[in-house]
Amino acid sequence: MALTNALFDPMLDGGATVAVEASLHTADPGSSGGSEVTGGGYARQPVTWAAASGGSVATGAPVVFNVPGSTTVTHAGLWTSGGTWLGSLALAAPEQFAAPGTLTVDPMTLTLTD
Repeated sequence: MALTNALFDPMLDGGATVAVEASLHTADPGSSGGSEVTGGGYARQPVTWAAASGGSVATGAPVVFNVPGSTTVTHAGLWTSGGTWLGSLALAAPEQFAAPGTLTVDPMTLTLTD
């Protein structure tokens, strides 16, 4: 028997209470959160989540980052409020910034599957 969303949704809601900051990365951040964007007004951003449904949870509002010029963003990461690395999501396609700009991630979605 496969696991159901009756299990997954509460698990995702619990994780959403822990994953409260998002980051951007210029390469796969691996198991430590490496390759994080720096400079140009960049900072980790707070994340709020909507209630999980159907085995997925998504940000409740867009997450907007300042990105310095000459930067290519490949991943978004998640952190606790205390700075503990939780993991990353690869962007659908790398985002290149020749000049300073902003990157809006909307929505950031996490999905559990059995």
